[in-house]
Amino acid sequence: MKRPSWPSWMPIDPYIAALLGTVGLAALLPARGTPADVASGASTAAVALLFFLYGARLSTREAMDGLRHWRLHLTVLLCTFAVFPLLGLAAKGLVPYVLTPALYSGLLFLTLVPSTIQSSIAFTSMARGNVPAAICAGSFSSLAGIVLTPLLAAWLLGHSAGGFSADSLLKIVLQLLVPFLAGQFLRRCGERRGRAQRVRQGGGRRVGGFLSRNKKVLGLVDRGSILLVVYTAFSQGMVAGVWNQVTPARLGALLGVEAVLLAVMLSLTWYGAKKLGFGRADRVAIQFAGSKKSLAAGLPMASVLFGAEASLAVLPLMLFHQMQLMVCAVIAKRRSRDPEAAEARAVDPGTEGVSSRAGSAASRTAAGTAPRSG
Repeated sequence: MKRPSWPSWMPIDPYIAALLGTVGLAALLPARGTPADVASGASTAAVALLFFLYGARLSTREAMDGLRHWRLHLTVLLCTFAVFPLLGLAAKGLVPYVLTPALYSGLLFLTLVPSTIQSSIAFTSMARGNVPAAICAGSFSSLAGIVLTPLLAAWLLGHSAGGFSADSLLKIVLQLLVPFLAGQFLRRCGERRGRAQRVRQGGGRRVGGFLSRNKKVLGLVDRGSILLVVYTAFSQGMVAGVWNQVTPARLGALLGVEAVLLAVMLSLTWYGAKKLGFGRADRVAIQFAGSKKSLAAGLPMASVLFGAEASLAVLPLMLFHQMQLMVCAVIAKRRSRDPEAAEARAVDPGTEGVSSRAGSAASRTAAGTAPRSG
C-alpha cells in the first residue's frame, strides 16, 4: 500500500503546517493550571533531549576539517553572527510605527540564530556549488551558535531575553550546553570504540550506526519535541494575553520586513563574496549558508531565553524559515542553469548524480516533503 505524501503543489512546508496547527491548538485550548505545569516540565525535558540529540548528530570533525578553507567559513560566520544582527539592530527604527516592540524582539532574535545545515547543503548542491564547504560551514555555524546565540540574545535583547542574570545563564548552561556536550561526548566515545572495534573485528561506529538506523524515529522525536515546545510557549502567551498585541496589519508588515531582510542578505552574500575574490562554487555555498536561519535550533533556544514571551519571539523565525525555503529553491534552480555550472558539470561529470539527488531533496524541502526542516 502506497504511503500518503504531502502534495507537491502545496507551497507550504508540512512541518510549518504542523507548527501552525499547534499554534491553533494552543489558541483554542491553552494549557492552564496543573496541565500547564506538566507541559512546562515536559517542554524543559524536550529542549534538553533536542540538544542532546543535536550534539550526538553533529560531527565536530566535519566542522574542524573545513578550517583549512578558513576565509569561506569566516565569511559565513560574519554574515550569520555580525551582518544579520547589525541589520536587526538597524530595524529598531521601525518601532513602533511598523513593528511592535514584541515583534521587533522576535525579529532581532531571528538574526542571532545559527545557519541551517541540511537545507544549505541541498540548495548548494542543487546550484552546483561547493558542497563540502557548505557541510563544514553549516556544522561550524551550528557549533558556534550553541554559545553565541544565547550570549548575543542576552546582550542585545536585554531584559526581553533575561539579560545577563545568573539565573538566565544557568538555564542556558543546564538546558542547552550541558545536553549538547553530553551528546558530543557520547558521539566521540562511540567513534573511538568504533575505531577500536574495526581494528579488531571490522565493526562500525556504534553511535553513528545507531543514529543512521533510527533516523526516521529520531526525526519524529525531534519534531515532536519542538511541537511540544511551541505548544507550551504559545499556551503561556495566550494565558498572558500577549497575542492582543498583534494585528493582521502588523503581521503583514512583519512579512514585508522579513522579505527585505532576506533579499538584502542574499544580495550581500552573493555580490560580497564576489568582491572578496571567491569563485562561483564558493559563492554559492556562502550565499546559501550565510543567508539562512535554523528553525530547529532557534525554537528551543527561544523557549529557554524568553519564557512566557517565547510565542511572539518565535513567530518571525517561523515565517522567515518558510520564506527562505521558497526563495532559495527558486534561486538554486536558476543557479543550476548558469553557464559556469554547466562547465563545472562537464569538467566533473561524476558529481551529476550527487547534485541531482541533493537538488531533488532541495525541491522537496521547498515543497514540504523533505524529511526534516533545518
